[in-house]
Amino acid sequence: MLETAPPAKGLRAILRYDLPASLVVFLVALPLSLGIAVASNAPILAGIIAAIVGGIVAGALGGSPLQVSGPAAGLTVIVAGLIAEFGWGVTCAITVGAGLLQILFGLSRVARAALAISPVVVHAMLAGIGITIALQQMHVLLGGKSNSSAWENIEQLPAQLMNIQGAGFLLGMLVIVILVAWRWVPAPINRIPGPLVAIVGVTALSVLLPFDVKRIQINGSLLDSLSLPTLPTGDWDGIIAGVLTVALIASVESLLSAVSVDRMQNGPRTNFDRELIGQGAANTLSGAIGGLPVTGVIVRSSTNVAAGAKTRASAILHGVWILLFAVPFAGLAQLIPTSALAGLLIVIGCQLVKKAHIETARRTGDIAVYVITVLGVVFLNLLEGVLIGLALAVALTVWRVIRAKIVTEHIAGNDWRIVIEGSVSFLSLPRLTSALAAVPTGSNVTVELSVDFIDHAAHETIDEWKRQHIAGGGSVEIHEHGTAELHSATAGPPTRTFTPFDKRSGVVPWKSQPQTSSVMEGLETYHRRTAPVLRPHMEDLAHAQKPETLFITCVDSRVVPNVITSSGPGDLLTVRNVGNLIPEGRADASVEAAIAFAVEVLEVRSIVVCGHSSCGAMTALLGGDQGHDEHLHTWLEHGEATLRAFDQGRHPVAVAAAEEGFGVVDQLSMVNVALQAQTLASHPLVRARHRAGSLEVIGLFYDIGTAAALRVTPVSVDRLVEVAE
Repeated sequence: MLETAPPAKGLRAILRYDLPASLVVFLVALPLSLGIAVASNAPILAGIIAAIVGGIVAGALGGSPLQVSGPAAGLTVIVAGLIAEFGWGVTCAITVGAGLLQILFGLSRVARAALAISPVVVHAMLAGIGITIALQQMHVLLGGKSNSSAWENIEQLPAQLMNIQGAGFLLGMLVIVILVAWRWVPAPINRIPGPLVAIVGVTALSVLLPFDVKRIQINGSLLDSLSLPTLPTGDWDGIIAGVLTVALIASVESLLSAVSVDRMQNGPRTNFDRELIGQGAANTLSGAIGGLPVTGVIVRSSTNVAAGAKTRASAILHGVWILLFAVPFAGLAQLIPTSALAGLLIVIGCQLVKKAHIETARRTGDIAVYVITVLGVVFLNLLEGVLIGLALAVALTVWRVIRAKIVTEHIAGNDWRIVIEGSVSFLSLPRLTSALAAVPTGSNVTVELSVDFIDHAAHETIDEWKRQHIAGGGSVEIHEHGTAELHSATAGPPTRTFTPFDKRSGVVPWKSQPQTSSVMEGLETYHRRTAPVLRPHMEDLAHAQKPETLFITCVDSRVVPNVITSSGPGDLLTVRNVGNLIPEGRADASVEAAIAFAVEVLEVRSIVVCGHSSCGAMTALLGGDQGHDEHLHTWLEHGEATLRAFDQGRHPVAVAAAEEGFGVVDQLSMVNVALQAQTLASHPLVRARHRAGSLEVIGLFYDIGTAAALRVTPVSVDRLVEVAE
């Protein structure tokens, strides 16, 4: 069902936003459609037909309101191969079949499955197509004829360079120069699409000056170009393969383009199943009347978003403008030099090879997948290249998942250590047995096991080695730091398990780790496991600190500031005292020194006061029993102001806390946080920067039982979990 809007509001939006945007997209799409038809070795006006159908049909029925569809460079190699093998009429029939298959994909709601294809393979596929187009059109630019094979195009390029057709080469190079330089043209001139300027300008130049060059050949008008597909008479395997290839590549390219469009704008998101139905309907109609295959095109779509389009009306109108232009003026295309379109296609091909994609593949370790896929697409064919790339990407992913780090280290004397990390399965047995065998008989061995998956084969290998090593006079101590423990391999089918925290990170308490029950054992674990990971960061902090926040909290051992704030070394300057108090009148030199150092020297941007549930200091204040220790009694006198402000639960913060279900002690603790934050905000060292907005004062309450942090203001209590969700 098509989207509708109130007539007046909808019409105003279309006239204000979509109409101007559609004209911009039309000017971009017109020369590109002609060029893609040339690159596909299809009838020239087949590109125009596909642009009209893609704009109107896919624009109206598709699930991505701002995506613009039409003939795409990503299918040129496939279409050219199909035309060479089956002829144009059968290729149109293949396009119809691909469209019907896309409609079935959409109706069966499998659209999102297409997004499971590795982006690096898709990027490499487009790069391979771009290189193939550039190699083909290089010969046309030089005045020759392109070959179907990349090898042939490369082999014959030296001979072609010796026979350059000067006039055509000059015009084609002028197109390339205009397109490359157009990005630096100042506004408002650069609002005119570069491809339109290049093609129209060079064509006008070729007509005005006595250039004898090859030009586009069109047989008849746009109406004459409408034709029914030809039914195939044989080679059904090739036909079926063609239908599947066109349907899959067109679907993936359209869906990925739709994802990119969603990232560019804040309007309605794409309905992927509906998008496939719209693309399928467009391909079915385009093939049925003699047009090229249709996909969502990122160049036109990004232009549409940048031009300010708000609804699908822009895509539909751009198709209407192409139709209105092509019916009376299609013959003008015969004035365009073939070398000019070759220059346009060379630039389009080069633009498909994106530096950002190569850099991402290099940075993520997928560069081998990218390069091999590109080479496969260029020198084999598109389908084989993509399949090889997908197989390699899957193999690389499996390797990364199952690969375990297994290291044998000699510590000192008779002491050895074996470190096992990652996922350990029967595939790891060669390296595992080699590492275990490297330990001398009779030595004292510590096994650091930090794995998220371990199967019975690995467990059996470690267990048998341990038994033999001990029988040989050695000792074995196994420290398990991972989420999957050794005994789990025999308790049932192996599963990969995860916990929110790594046991080696210092977050899991000692009592949860039987192998770590004292500070010295904790330090030993730190030096073995955490210090190596932390060392690069600490090297940067070795000579100076620049914390963002002064964090004032209670001495309670259950409150861990870095855990609550998801921060690390160098982020927080922490001050602790009983009851997280800030004595009025600057009565405590220690707290004053910390505030002065944080604000005046380190120039922190925020100060946090954090109280907590079941606070002993608040319990003592509330009960009037501040203990027998004179030092504690003297310190808690600074909390009398909190007790007076609490006033038996009448303080707004106490009322808000009571409504949240907190008890009296916790209500007092929250009032204390609010009061200490107010004291800080009016502190002589803080007041000026706080009022200027350069220093924030924040009140927090940590509910130990639920591990939830709440924001405390002078009058309310807000659950931060609502923000996180």
